[in-house]
Amino acid sequence: MSAQPESPRQRRVPAIPHTINAIAEALGSADSARFKAEVLAAEESAVPGVMRRWWKTAMLGLVPEAARSRENAERGRSLLSVDELDARIDAA
Repeated sequence: MSAQPESPRQRRVPAIPHTINAIAEALGSADSARFKAEVLAAEESAVPGVMRRWWKTAMLGLVPEAARSRENAERGRSLLSVDELDARIDAA
């Protein structure tokens, strides 16, 4: 048996399954209620788009230090470009 170096990909946040229940569970209670209401009110053709948008929100909520990043953005400090954020996520 040989030791394998740790890959940065092994430390990534596991993806939330693309199901209504999994997305709802990953969101906070207020967002979960809004998500469910939006999905239930959506036309059939709009449901995938609603799920995709809320899935992204849920995934971003799992990112380490997401709350601090949102607070910084609201206060206009420590802002990153999308490219810088992408590089940091890949490096994590």
